[in-house]
Amino acid sequence: MSRKSKGINAERELVHLFQQNGWSSVRIAGSGSSKYPSPDVLASNALRRVAIECKTLTRTKKYFSSEDIEQLKEFSRKFGTESWIGIRFKGMPWYFLSLEDLEVTGKNMAISVVLAQRKGLKFEELIERC
Repeated sequence: MSRKSKGINAERELVHLFQQNGWSSVRIAGSGSSKYPSPDVLASNALRRVAIECKTLTRTKKYFSSEDIEQLKEFSRKFGTESWIGIRFKGMPWYFLSLEDLEVTGKNMAISVVLAQRKGLKFEELIERC
């Protein structure tokens, strides 16, 4: 399975998780290839709206460019959503981190397994937060 297919499947998995828990959600196809900023998944339960950039990986640390983070912030500001990074390391559950919780590494930002476990919310915690 290609990296792209794994990413698409992870995004679809999140959409199903939200739907199964009473939220409405959609996957935004081509979110990484559009010239306009957009997240991978949008979800809402009428009280909250979240924009999620999804990552799934086998490594133990994921780096994000400052530009990617700024684009997610811009989209969320204009669309009226909370910004979250959803990340799933191999063999682990989903973790969700606010942009403020990302580790600053020079010009970039990062999430390690340790950071995700320490500051991240599991799916159930994310959807219960109101």
